[in-house]
Amino acid sequence: MLLGACVSGPAGVLPSPEATQALVPASPAAPESTTAILERLGGRPCPDSDFTCITLAVPLDHFNPGEAGTIDVVFAVLPATGERKGMFVTVTGGPGSSGLSAADGYTAAFDPSLPEHFDLVFFDQRGVGASGGLQCVEAAAALYRSETHTTTPEGEAALSAAAQAFAQDCVRETGRTDLLPYLGTRQAVEDLEDFRQAIGDERFWLYGESYGTQYAQTYAAAYPGNLAGLILDGTVDLTLSGPEYYRQQAQAFNDVLVATFTACNAKPVCAGEFGGDAQAFYDQLAARLALSPGVFDFPLPSGGTSRRSFTLSDLEAAAAGELYTEGSRMLLLRALAAAARDNLVPLARLVYTDLSLDPETQEPILDPTYSDAVYYAVECADYDYFSGTPAERAQAYLRAGDTVDEAVPHLSSIFYGDLPCVFWPARPDPRPAPLAAEGIPTLVLGATTDPATPVSNGVAVYGRLADGYLITTQGGPHIIFGRGDECPDDQVTAFLVEDQRPPQRESTCPGEVVAAYVPLTPVEASAFADPLEPLASADTELYYLPEYYYWDLETPTTVGCPQGGTFAFEGVDVGESFTLTGCAFSAGFAMTGTGGYNYDEDRFTLDVAVTGLGTGNLAYVRQGDTAGVTGDYNGQPVDLRR
Repeated sequence: MLLGACVSGPAGVLPSPEATQALVPASPAAPESTTAILERLGGRPCPDSDFTCITLAVPLDHFNPGEAGTIDVVFAVLPATGERKGMFVTVTGGPGSSGLSAADGYTAAFDPSLPEHFDLVFFDQRGVGASGGLQCVEAAAALYRSETHTTTPEGEAALSAAAQAFAQDCVRETGRTDLLPYLGTRQAVEDLEDFRQAIGDERFWLYGESYGTQYAQTYAAAYPGNLAGLILDGTVDLTLSGPEYYRQQAQAFNDVLVATFTACNAKPVCAGEFGGDAQAFYDQLAARLALSPGVFDFPLPSGGTSRRSFTLSDLEAAAAGELYTEGSRMLLLRALAAAARDNLVPLARLVYTDLSLDPETQEPILDPTYSDAVYYAVECADYDYFSGTPAERAQAYLRAGDTVDEAVPHLSSIFYGDLPCVFWPARPDPRPAPLAAEGIPTLVLGATTDPATPVSNGVAVYGRLADGYLITTQGGPHIIFGRGDECPDDQVTAFLVEDQRPPQRESTCPGEVVAAYVPLTPVEASAFADPLEPLASADTELYYLPEYYYWDLETPTTVGCPQGGTFAFEGVDVGESFTLTGCAFSAGFAMTGTGGYNYDEDRFTLDVAVTGLGTGNLAYVRQGDTAGVTGDYNGQPVDLRR
């Protein structure tokens, strides 16, 4: 029997079974699962999270092979629950914010198809949180509360001195001067590339928000072949110099503040709190504080009050800090409305919350989710401010601000935020080329009332893209994806899951400037018609206390109530637990007892003994939009529903 010519081996000899098997093409090996890869890379559960954390030791200086040092960078990964499409990497803002701390909250806001089809990835950028934990909270608190203004030579000198002191004190407080030259975006994007190689994906989808767009554009410029899609939300135009960018940002903060007042003035319920013109009141308050600080009694979490002062810098800190979202703008309006009643406490609460100050002591509180030290280490590496000695550069910065002060009526101080960079001990990195993103479909998201990343920045970046799509919310917050707005969310989800581009190159989404205004509670309980009204009012006021509104949903916290007493709250398995001790939001209605909020049932309760204008024991329940109270008040039975 003759064998076919394709048979190998000595003539006339049948190949062995082993040789026959060798002739059969091998089946391709099944790709390694994400779970297996994470296990191989030493994955472990992230603290209090559904994500798995891995730590990569990356070169401290990616651009100097002779540098032997390394730095640990921590990435958090949530493997896809269904058919995996690839990785979706989120770069959070700042710079200096912790991606790990945001991971679970952001994921909860995503459409379920994203965690089903994508490995979701977040990370703490080098120096931040789990990737170094650099902090300078004392130096930052001193800088942000310094009373400096640029309208006089003395004010300019004080501002320059404060910036120099911060740069020196912050560096000293970090204790890691060796790391500071290596924290810029150019180095940090190389860490993400090392992670991509460790996971083994050829291409992935990258989303950047705010500063994260700076990072994402830098990565895209360095590694365009590694991206399947790019999303820029609250975009920074990297072709702008530092002074150019912050000139635009200062104008945007002014414009959003004015838009907030205009929206208030258009609604009688809001305008009435200010006698008809919210902006006129703000300007009057600012002028008064420029002459001398306001003095007020602050209700302490420990009980009692503390005599304090409120400055123009405090007012501007509160205003700037609350302009980022529609809801926070409404909180600012309520605090200003209280000031129109000669009550500065709500504005002070906003300042303490925005600057992470202990309301009891006014001392800085460590926020492990954000780092001012990394903010400046990155900013001062990414932007170059003038030339010469630090003193000469500071003078050039101040002179550049003269035109900003003249042109921007409100919050022009925003322009000077990077002044410490002229004293910072690091030199800037090279900038990436303007991004065209050839071969990378790119969504550019923005809002017309974004104060931090002016919408014009995104329009400029979009105009240079080879395959770009612009989605703009009319009104809206800083960062529009994942905030519960179906218009941008649905388009982003379709882009990621279905590879579906928006139907038009440019599209708009409806939005608002300010959330619907909620009037302040009456100062005196005598204004209430029945016991249900003060309890419903307290329900509202509890929610809008800044310490509660911005609470992390876990940490046990106590605050002083506006008219005396205290309110304590903490996270529990089903939601939240409350304890009230003589807590009064209107004089003459003090509550002592307990309560809570059940998330699953949307059920808010208060079970309190009441003293003041009347006495009694009342049980208040609000479930959904229905509220009621039962019990006794002033010797009469109570059973009311609304």
